Amino acid sequence: MNPATALATVLVDELVRCGLTDVVIAPGSRSAPLALALHAESRVRLHVRIDERSASFLALGLARRAERPVALICSSGTAAANFHPAVIEASESGVPLLVLTADRPPELRGTGANQTIDQLKLYGSAVRWFAEIGTPEDRPGQVAYWRSLACRAYQRAVGPDDPGPVHLNVPFREPLIPDGDPSWCEPLDGRAGGPWVRSRVAPPPVALHIPATRRGVLVVGDGAPNVRRYVAAAGMAGWPVLSEPNGGARYGDHAISTYHHLLGVPDFAGAYRPDVVVTLGRPGLSRPLLSWLERADEHIVVAPDLDRWPDPTRSASQVAQAVEIPVASGDDSWLHSWRQADAAARAALDEVLDTSGLSEPRLARDLVDMLPNGALLFCGSSMPIRDLDQAMRPRRGLKLLANRGASGIDGLVSTAMGAALAHNGPAYALMGDLSFLHDQNGLILGPREPRPDLCLVVVNNDGGGIFSLLPQAALRDPFERVFGTPHGVDLGYATAATGTPYTQVQDPSELSKALRGEGPRVVEVRTDRAANAVVHARLRDATEAAITAFLQDSRDSAASG
Repeated sequence: MNPATALATVLVDELVRCGLTDVVIAPGSRSAPLALALHAESRVRLHVRIDERSASFLALGLARRAERPVALICSSGTAAANFHPAVIEASESGVPLLVLTADRPPELRGTGANQTIDQLKLYGSAVRWFAEIGTPEDRPGQVAYWRSLACRAYQRAVGPDDPGPVHLNVPFREPLIPDGDPSWCEPLDGRAGGPWVRSRVAPPPVALHIPATRRGVLVVGDGAPNVRRYVAAAGMAGWPVLSEPNGGARYGDHAISTYHHLLGVPDFAGAYRPDVVVTLGRPGLSRPLLSWLERADEHIVVAPDLDRWPDPTRSASQVAQAVEIPVASGDDSWLHSWRQADAAARAALDEVLDTSGLSEPRLARDLVDMLPNGALLFCGSSMPIRDLDQAMRPRRGLKLLANRGASGIDGLVSTAMGAALAHNGPAYALMGDLSFLHDQNGLILGPREPRPDLCLVVVNNDGGGIFSLLPQAALRDPFERVFGTPHGVDLGYATAATGTPYTQVQDPSELSKALRGEGPRVVEVRTDRAANAVVHARLRDATEAAITAFLQDSRDSAASG
């Protein structure tokens, strides 16, 4: 057996023993030993993509939904560089990826050899750990080294407190394909019954105990840990829960779905300052929420890894791996007032959406309401996730994911595909036209590839709609070209190129029927950027008026009581 085949065979077997179930490959010659070993491995599900960037985001989606490492493999050269955006997103959002980049052997580096670049620590600080495996040699001791290295890589990707991407650079000398000789200088077998190195699960962290109070608030952002436990504790304590859609806590009687609008009214934000705020995950969608956190008297951030905690407002007063929210005695006027304000804002918001035709916030709200229990919704960055945050009603039975680590718009079709492949049930995605066009290659599936049950709902406003809501919109002369960026692409033709079923929705009543179907499919909803800006202005005015009226009623009741 040649050294390249031996190394690939052992690496694949040991990673499978550690728990690997899915592998994404981009084709190439130098990575042939790994590709052939994986093709022969019946214990893994193989996914092949012709575009490395698409492949990497597919792996990201698979790993994010499955919550376990997925291996990602490519050839040498710029193939590996195309993985970098997905590696960054995986690092920032704590998604376990095993990135295996094939490479030329050392004697070919720096010589002008074809398809050879410096791949050592290619991803810099975006990976949790890097190792150059070394060119395999036919000598005793290699198998123990390879297997222990594979275990270390897998376990470091898992975390468990700090999951993320791991990079193994794998140089191969030719020959790159099996030579038919099964002999090797030592047994290639692994340990009986499991991985070469077993890891021990650390004991649960000691929770920080905070004083009992009814005037607390739980804030939940992306990547939040132990969400259900904290939501249940907040419910027992009488705390409102302010959860971003992808935080996974917007359900139940304590969920305040209009917090963005409530905290956007200065009088409300000032009157409803809590004794303590506990934050899970990485909130970052709502500027009013972030401004409110800046003024919190006591802000506790829960972070499983105390070396990396999210605190974009620099307002955290304490950071803990776990927090004990105590049950507090007393009346429930604090929570009751939050819920009354939420109901007033919700009524005003829904009234605007129901009378504004097919707007982008209404699409987000109605889409969530229509999805069946057990469904997955992957949401794109920029406006779609913000429309969900500002318009989505509380509901159970829905898994919602988004790439909010670096919040980019690249790779979203492929990430949604990967998440759908890992999800046990129907999957949907909501994204903008620029995000969709940025990753059209995500629709390319070979005839033997696993096909997800995924409906991509694409909001097409012919450009970057979020900029129409930002100060740049006032710069009339350069705005349309350098910010609005109209493209004029007919999405029906774009989807036809890959044979993907396509439907266009022109009225809210058509959405439910358009969502039906199986397999990958695209639903286009055309909107207007200027009209969308008007709807957002109406929402702001209507909710502000409703919240102001609520505050006045509260003051009147207090004065008369």
